Amino acid sequence: MADRGYWKNKRVLVLGMARSGVAVAQLLCKFGAVPVLNDRKSEDELGDALLQLKGLPCEWRLGIAPEQLLDSCDILLISPGIAIDSPIVRLAKERGIPVTGELEVASQLADGALYALTGTNGKTTTVSLLGEIWRAAGKLAYVAGNIGYPLSAAAMLSKPEDVLIAEVSSFQLETTETFHPRVAAVLNITEDHLNRHYTMENYANVKRHIFDAQTSADVAVLNADDDYCCAMAKGLAARVAWFSRTREVDEGAFVNNGKVVVRWNGTERAVCCVDEIYIPGPHNLENALAAAMMSYAAGVPAPVIRQALRTFKGVEHRIEFVRELDGVKWYNDSKGTNVDSTIKAVQTMRAPTVLILGGSDKHVSFEALAREIIVSGQIKHTVLCGATAPQIEEALRAAGYTAIEHASDYAETVEKCRKLAVEGGNVLLSPACASFDQFSDYEQRGRVFKQLVNALY
Repeated sequence: MADRGYWKNKRVLVLGMARSGVAVAQLLCKFGAVPVLNDRKSEDELGDALLQLKGLPCEWRLGIAPEQLLDSCDILLISPGIAIDSPIVRLAKERGIPVTGELEVASQLADGALYALTGTNGKTTTVSLLGEIWRAAGKLAYVAGNIGYPLSAAAMLSKPEDVLIAEVSSFQLETTETFHPRVAAVLNITEDHLNRHYTMENYANVKRHIFDAQTSADVAVLNADDDYCCAMAKGLAARVAWFSRTREVDEGAFVNNGKVVVRWNGTERAVCCVDEIYIPGPHNLENALAAAMMSYAAGVPAPVIRQALRTFKGVEHRIEFVRELDGVKWYNDSKGTNVDSTIKAVQTMRAPTVLILGGSDKHVSFEALAREIIVSGQIKHTVLCGATAPQIEEALRAAGYTAIEHASDYAETVEKCRKLAVEGGNVLLSPACASFDQFSDYEQRGRVFKQLVNALY
């Protein structure tokens, strides 16, 4: 389905009218397809989300069961929220109807050089850093994908001389076939989304799909400190490059004598000193190494990479400083939607901290987080809020940690944190869970937290 002409006059059943569904419907119209728009919600319930599609040659089939529409369509395009083993997908395959996703379609129809990365943690920070690097190199760079700006939206605007940098989720990779980044990376693999992928092996295998369409002319970048990533290297068609913050690698990016070093094409180049990297923490050093290797392999000069590493200030909702009040610093890490991400946030705390935990259930263990809280010594109190509060409390108490409070909502959470925090200390929102028990996404959760914190006086 990689030929652009393939889409002309194709009837494409688009399931889900969130941001990516709306964007891909626009893109399909541009290339002559007929999107058949379907969502469980009515047009009134979807509100302003569909305004961008008014006047386009789409068919509106909202509030209708998608099973009733399959036989009148040539292709089924599912949102990332619909699992590849869901009944509607199984039914489409039984009827011989191809199943695809927004990321796959956008990559076929976009102009420009495509770079992409996935992983459990660090994706948003790393793609945002890559965008800064490419912009410093003088390119128009679109940072898109799972970051909240659909790749289809970028594909509507991009030109052949532009750069597209895609953050890719495991949900999106379930429907890729021809998705072909020139340089692709997997940052890390830790326990997450087991309610969708069931086992760690399945989860890692889905992440590996990011390399499937690459050739020997492309580059696959992997974390040499991650066992799952190391296993992925076997059998790849692309040239493999590594990054590591703990040891030297034969080809790739690593730390040597306090410097970020890139070894590539028989040469070795120091990019910058580790302490010059603006964003703090060992996890951000890994993100910087990955971004340095990806951009250097794509031809960006080391001085340009150095400039971006020195000036990039991070992204919203990722250990984001909100304010200081009465000597207490408040941090928003709503992007901490899994255990490993929150462990990394805990490791960056250098003062007595009140930690906010809890959210919707992904069927993962909180034992490793509980151990890290004990080892850290900086988490003086925890405030639990959300559906997973009982599981988190059980893990904390099993580890011997008892400084636990509960809150019914975020307003109460913030009030409790204010009373528990000490001058010179921190309050950290890093829930280790998804947000869907109380919020539409982690961004809304982070915005609500910041509003409540900024309203304190």
